[in-house]
Amino acid sequence: MNILILGGNGFIGSAIMRKLAAQGHRVTALGRDTKRAAIQFPGTDFVRADLAGMTSAQDWNRLAADHQVVVNCAGALQDGLRDDLAAVQERAMLALYAAATSAGGRLIVQISARTDGGAADLPFLATKRRADAALKQSGLDHVILRPSLVVGRNAYGGTALVRGLASFPFVIPAIHAEIPVATVALDDVAEAVARAVDGRIKPGSDIALAAAGNLSLGEMLALHRRWLGLPAARLMAVPAALARPVTAIADIAGRLGWRSPLRSTAMAVMAEGGAGSSGATPSAFELRSLQQSLDDAPSGVQDLWFARLYLLKAPIILTLSLFWLTSGLIPLVKLAAAMAHFDGLLTYGPALLTVMASCSLDIVLGLAVLVRPAARLALLGMVCTSGFYLLAATFAQPALWLDPLGPLVKVLPSILLTLTALATLDER
Repeated sequence: MNILILGGNGFIGSAIMRKLAAQGHRVTALGRDTKRAAIQFPGTDFVRADLAGMTSAQDWNRLAADHQVVVNCAGALQDGLRDDLAAVQERAMLALYAAATSAGGRLIVQISARTDGGAADLPFLATKRRADAALKQSGLDHVILRPSLVVGRNAYGGTALVRGLASFPFVIPAIHAEIPVATVALDDVAEAVARAVDGRIKPGSDIALAAAGNLSLGEMLALHRRWLGLPAARLMAVPAALARPVTAIADIAGRLGWRSPLRSTAMAVMAEGGAGSSGATPSAFELRSLQQSLDDAPSGVQDLWFARLYLLKAPIILTLSLFWLTSGLIPLVKLAAAMAHFDGLLTYGPALLTVMASCSLDIVLGLAVLVRPAARLALLGMVCTSGFYLLAATFAQPALWLDPLGPLVKVLPSILLTLTALATLDER
C-alpha cells in the first residue's frame, strides 16, 4: 500500500515510517528538511515541502492521487518564525481533506492530542480541534489518535526537557511536580497507526493513547534519573511564578525560530497532565508503561551527554551572542584605543574603516546567532572570523600572545564553545 506520512522525518513520524516500511508498505515522507532523513532511510521516498504553503486542494492533488493512506504527524506548538499554526494544523488539513475526497476517498490517520480541558483555547489545541472536527465531517475514512507524552529511545521537546531536568546536578528542579503525567511509548504509537492502516482499528475511531497508571511528574523525573544511571536526588519544587520569566524568554526565542519546550503553550499543556480526552476511547491493546519503555531501551553514555548538554544549549547560544555583541560594541565606545592597535600598520582612514568593519561584523554575528534559521551560518562565521582575527593579530602584534590578560589566548576557548554550539544545534 502507498502511504504518505506528513512530518515523516520527525520524532513520531520517523518511528511510524520505519514501522510501516517494515510491514512492506511503500512509504513517502513529507517534511520541510528531509536531507538527513533521506540519507538515513534510503528505501523511503521523501518529498520536501512546507505545509504552511499547501493550503489549497491543488497543492495536494498529486499526493492524494498517488497514496491510499495519509498519516498526519505534522504540527507546531506556537506561532513563530518558522511556524504558522493555523496554516499547518488547520488550513493545510482542510485542503488535504478536499483533495482526498476528490481522489475518491482516502484513509486519513490523524495524530492529534487531547484538545479539551483548561488549555483547550490555546491556538495549538484549537487548530487541532477544528481540523479533527472537519475530518469527522468530511465523510473520509479516518482514525484519530490522541497520544499523551510520547516517550521513545530518542528524545525531542518535552521528553528532551525531562531528561535534561533529570540529569540536573544534586537536585531535580520541577514545576508542578505533583501533577499526574500520562505517557505512551513511541513504538505503541507506531503500532496504533499500523493497526489503523490494516483495519484492526476501524475507521471512525477516536482513540486516546495513554498507558495505565499515571505517575506524577516528580516520579517520572526520578525514573529518568535512574535510567540515566545517576544517583537519586532530592526533588526541588519550583514555584510557577519563578518560571514565568523563563517562559517569556522561551516565547521570544520561539518568535526567532527556536522550539523550546519551555514555551507558554507547552507549560500550559503540561500543567494539565495530558491524561484522557472527552470523546476518545482507550486503546484496545495494552500500552507499555513508562518503566517498561525505559527498560526496553537502556541508556548509554551518549544519553547522559545529551541530557546534560540539553540544558546548556540555550545558555551557550546566549553567551556567544553577548560575547560577539560586546566585542563589537566596546571598540565603538573607545574608538581611539581600538585604532591604536593599527599604529605603524595603517593610516588613519584605513584603520578607522577596519575597526568599523570588524565591529559591524561582530555585531551582525552576535545578532544572527539568535535567529534559528541563521544560527548555523552565524556559528560558522564566528569560527572563521575568530581564526582570521588570530592570524591577523599574530602578524600585526605577536606580543599579544604573551600579554598578561591573554586577549588572544581567550579566543581559543570561545572557538571551542562555538564548535560545541554547532555540535548541539540540531533539534532532532
